[in-house]
Amino acid sequence: MRLLELHIDGFGKFHDRTISFNDGINIIYGKNEAGKSTLHTFIRGMLFGIEKQRGRASKNDLYNKYEPWAGSGTYEGWLRIESSGEIYLIERRFQKKSKDLTIVNETLGREVEPTKALLDQLRCGLSETAYDNTISIGQLKCATEGGMVSELRNYIANLNTSGSIALNITKATAYLKAQRKELENQLVPEAARTYTGLLGEIRKVEQEISAPEYANQLIACRTKKTEVRKQLDNLQREKEGLLEKAAKGRQILLNSQFTDQASVQVYIDDTKKLYGEYDRTRAACSKKSRTVCAVFMFLITLVCSGISAACLAAPQAVRTLIQVPLHMTAAAGIAGGIALAALIIAIVQLNKNSRFKKELDTNTRLLQEIFARHLGDSSISPEAMNALEGKMAEFLRLSKAVEQSEQTLEQLTAEIGQLQSKEDVFSEEIEKQQRIQWELEKKLEHLADCKTRAEALKHVLAENERVQEELNAIDLAQDTMTALSTSIRDSFGLYLNKTASDLISGITGGIYRSMSIDENLDVFMNTPGKLVPIEQVSSGTMDQIYLAVRLAAAKLVQNGRDTMPLIFDDSFVLYDDDRLRTALKWLVKAYDSQIIIFTCHQREAQLLTANQVKYHLITI
Repeated sequence: MRLLELHIDGFGKFHDRTISFNDGINIIYGKNEAGKSTLHTFIRGMLFGIEKQRGRASKNDLYNKYEPWAGSGTYEGWLRIESSGEIYLIERRFQKKSKDLTIVNETLGREVEPTKALLDQLRCGLSETAYDNTISIGQLKCATEGGMVSELRNYIANLNTSGSIALNITKATAYLKAQRKELENQLVPEAARTYTGLLGEIRKVEQEISAPEYANQLIACRTKKTEVRKQLDNLQREKEGLLEKAAKGRQILLNSQFTDQASVQVYIDDTKKLYGEYDRTRAACSKKSRTVCAVFMFLITLVCSGISAACLAAPQAVRTLIQVPLHMTAAAGIAGGIALAALIIAIVQLNKNSRFKKELDTNTRLLQEIFARHLGDSSISPEAMNALEGKMAEFLRLSKAVEQSEQTLEQLTAEIGQLQSKEDVFSEEIEKQQRIQWELEKKLEHLADCKTRAEALKHVLAENERVQEELNAIDLAQDTMTALSTSIRDSFGLYLNKTASDLISGITGGIYRSMSIDENLDVFMNTPGKLVPIEQVSSGTMDQIYLAVRLAAAKLVQNGRDTMPLIFDDSFVLYDDDRLRTALKWLVKAYDSQIIIFTCHQREAQLLTANQVKYHLITI
């Protein structure tokens, strides 16, 4: 039996939690109070149920301990397992007023009756007591409990008496008595007539089931659906990866206030233009010719203004000083005009300088903001501009990649839709085939019933005279089984001692090779001088010994059956690294079924990794 997957709707601290298991070793890691024991108890509860105690015992029972914390009202979950090559889904509700158990055979695609025989098969023949004392090794508790003694006695007695632990002696005796009564009741006058009618019914049903419509197409449809599902899962994973990648890229772009490639290109073009204007205005502001020109024009203005004033104020003196063939008023006008023209030129040059300075300040401020935002440094330089262009190139590549991812996502969404439609078609066909196969199974069951009844009647008709002889044989067999059972109970530990001794040798790496177990499951270590009680060994060694006893008991109880996974709940806490390494290496080689290890330490995973042993890590 293998655990495949579990889902908790409400159980203790967990709500809406799903955990999957792999073959081999599964390590469930979590710190203290993370919920490891809760998961362990949930698995046990799904297999055996959880009953609410009454009275004072109910205050500390498992039912109250693991009621959902969330208060959602759901106290339930499901467990998927593989047993005898078929997949089963076990669903349980633990509420005392709506307690329910449902089992679905997913391989056959139908719900099955949760009979004792089916539950016994799924639990590999283990009772709840045997489960708790063999393959389920609880937290810091490896010793077996007293209830296991009586169960093992019965197993051993049945094994030695009948060769099988599946046969209960008392039940076998009752069955033989019932068979005798049934044989006697089959001696009826209508037997021959009934036998003839059954043969006719058998021929009719065989003709019906040979029709082409009952040809089994279910496996082929399931195979095709599985292939489609695998494709869907792969595309979904690819889509999720692309979604995450595109979302991250889109967020990076949005954080920088970009939406697409065009916005990035516009931004870098605008920045380049701004940087060009910055260089132009800086160069313009650095020219001193306009300032010199403005000063010169101011001087000309002053000189010409002085001349104009002199011509108007003392025209005779000016004419005497300067022999000008012009009237002084005209000369004053000309000089004033020159002064005015020079003044206008000076003002224009100064305005240009002021305008260039304002443009330079604005461009500088804008460039500093851009460089600071994208480069983390507001310094303006050709190197900074080159770095910014490189940054923008990265944004261009990112935006292109995001757009390509989004296009791919659209294609994937379309493909997923097509595959989902195809899956729906296969689901409908599977449902149809299941109905057909269900009808076929009913006819086959009817056919088998008819053949069984006919065969029984045939034997009744043919061997009526031997009924009494068979009954005598039944009585003899019952007496023999009773006698052998009494003999076996006197040598209780014979079956456990050898198996447990072989196991302790493997677990301890040959340090201990032999032990003795009495009828009360008391354990003694065999030494050359005497039997040493287990209480005299170290706590770590004691855990190893009890582990060997548990595994030996599990091997005995599950003899010839499918085996359940081994479950350890912090069971190696007292093991040092050498003990743990030896035990893990031995478990991998000796136990073919699943191994589930609940632990709050990372030692197990580290030691398995160091020894190149594959395992499945689950973190809670």
